Amino acid sequence: MALDTENGPEGQTEYITFRIGEEEYCIEITLVREIRRWTNATRLPHAPDYLKGVVNLRGAVVPVVDFSARLGGPATETTARHTIIIVESGGQTIGLLVDAVSDILAAGEEHMQPTPQIAPREVHEIISGLIVVDDRILRRVMVGSLLSEVKLDDQPAMATA
Repeated sequence: MALDTENGPEGQTEYITFRIGEEEYCIEITLVREIRRWTNATRLPHAPDYLKGVVNLRGAVVPVVDFSARLGGPATETTARHTIIIVESGGQTIGLLVDAVSDILAAGEEHMQPTPQIAPREVHEIISGLIVVDDRILRRVMVGSLLSEVKLDDQPAMATA
């Protein structure tokens, strides 16, 4: 499913929200290239545990990161119900394996909260802040930090987005 990448109402940014277990996360919609159902990935030898493998996306080899494992959680036992969010930032494209995509959410600066200082360094490397809307707290993912460790020979590492 291709997505429109325009921002929401003035002063607000649109985010794709997704779930890992019962936890909610989000990434800016402008970074999302497409959303697709789980496809078996080709495993790479000596790859980190969170790198599920690579998939063929219309002739391009795209690494797929198991988002749960990348966060230090259990590896995902994939089923046809899982989703891959294809994201692009800084010229690099990867797939994020998630449990499900929830919705699109528009949020402004008034909804943003910093990641608590007591959180470990690893949290601050991946979560750039919290979005509080109604009774929901979503973790805003810093896609660049996920991409910086995942590179293939034809895709250079990138800086944090």
